[in-house]
Amino acid sequence: MRAADLDIRKLLDVDARGGVVRFAGERAVIVDAGALGRLREELVRLAGYAGARAVLTRFGVEHGARMAEAMVSRLAWDSDAELHGAGALLHTLQGFIRLAPGDTTPLASRGATLLSSYEAEQHLLHLGRADEPVCWMLAGIASGYMTRATGEAVYVIEDRCIGRGDDVCHFQGRTRAAWGSALDEHLPFFRESDLDPSLCQPAQPAPPRRATPGRALVAKASALPFAAPRGEPPTPLVAESPAMQRALDRARRVAPVDSTILLTGESGAGKERVARLIHGASARAAGPFVAVNCAAITETLLESELFGHARGSFTGATHDRAGLFEAARGGTLLLDEVGEAPPGVQAKLLRALQERQVRRVGENTSRPVDARILAATNRDLAADAAAGRFRRDLYYRLRVIEIRLPPLRERREDILPLARALLGAASRRLDRPVAGFTPEAEGALERHGWPGNVRELENAVEHAVALARGGAADLDDLPDDVRGAAPTGGEAGEAPAARTLEGVEQRAILAALERHGGNQARAAAELGIGASTLYRKLRKYARGAG
Repeated sequence: MRAADLDIRKLLDVDARGGVVRFAGERAVIVDAGALGRLREELVRLAGYAGARAVLTRFGVEHGARMAEAMVSRLAWDSDAELHGAGALLHTLQGFIRLAPGDTTPLASRGATLLSSYEAEQHLLHLGRADEPVCWMLAGIASGYMTRATGEAVYVIEDRCIGRGDDVCHFQGRTRAAWGSALDEHLPFFRESDLDPSLCQPAQPAPPRRATPGRALVAKASALPFAAPRGEPPTPLVAESPAMQRALDRARRVAPVDSTILLTGESGAGKERVARLIHGASARAAGPFVAVNCAAITETLLESELFGHARGSFTGATHDRAGLFEAARGGTLLLDEVGEAPPGVQAKLLRALQERQVRRVGENTSRPVDARILAATNRDLAADAAAGRFRRDLYYRLRVIEIRLPPLRERREDILPLARALLGAASRRLDRPVAGFTPEAEGALERHGWPGNVRELENAVEHAVALARGGAADLDDLPDDVRGAAPTGGEAGEAPAARTLEGVEQRAILAALERHGGNQARAAAELGIGASTLYRKLRKYARGAG
């Protein structure tokens, strides 16, 4: 038997009349993932983070060991490697994870990478972003499975996690001896007797329990420096639409190589989130991710910020300072709004990219650059380069690979899934018991043009959560411009707000932007207004959503 031959149809047996479901020969129950998320939330509330982690890790160990026992007793495997690799595939079939292509087991030298994790997803939804990895049950499942499959105690530890803001989850499995002192901080969350291979055999009697083992370990674990969740998860990268799926697929395919990437798309479309995804899926994921907004800093300060400066090189330079190119050593540097970089800085950026060296302001010596460069812009750099507003040679140096992120109006399938994810975050942040949207509210969300993209949607959702009177956000809870969005079908049946002069103007602006693929300069020229006027109006629309 090979791991690749596992078929969920053969592993799943449903007795509808008897009310019995068996998976891999063992009785199973189907539990809603959201209910498990609520259970986690209650465990954290009642026992704290450390206590909840201990409970879920130990539950996972038991589950993993039982699955491995079922695999060993029911199927003849071609090799131990096939049995080990079957674990990850088995839990993929159960809906727990989605494994990165080519990965099979956390025992591999590079570990195992998950592109998605139900546990991280539920933690973000119910508790927000954490400071530490949160796939506690999955780590326990892998530990229990590998211990039973290998015949020796294996501890699987998560070191990267979507639940704390990383772009993937990563697990590494080793024996206690191989982990050494690095395992000490994680041991309190395991019940070591559960990882004794001799006690994983079903023929062995259950070991006698001490009076209060759970309380003792939870008390010990509670003393560890684990923080409560802080902040909110980053805006989720929802990709139900073909356009966004293509963009994210392209991002994941180029992530492993060190090529320079240009991310293009309107403001608020998620360029920095995709940049973080690329960093997290790259070989530089363990290094820093450094982002700088080239539009937010004056030319003199931007040069110093990027390349560093020597003491005394200008007024206020009281000491030597490394720039962001050096700070991103071993990691990734994102040049956000690179189209706004002044000409002088553009020339020095080109030199840094060509020679892979930087020279601090006030110094004559060059320093090597060891950072992957990503750039992002909401401008049409090709048009700017043709018009002489942006260096053509720098444009082509940045655009080794270009990934265009579609605006929200071009990915209508993503609007409601995104809105629901954002609603969960807003309801937690504002401590409001709002669980969803009414059909009327959802209809308005789908009709709106979203000139401010995901950022505007996030503001609109928070507006609705703040005003909602019950458990669902209604049409009246949405901002005026979203509530008054015209039906997609045309003029008939338009909301009154959409027929006002301001509403007509807004629709004309959005239509022009759509015709020109989000290029503000071309849209402004067609409308006969200045680019600054167009930008001011778009900012006004975005503020109206807050």
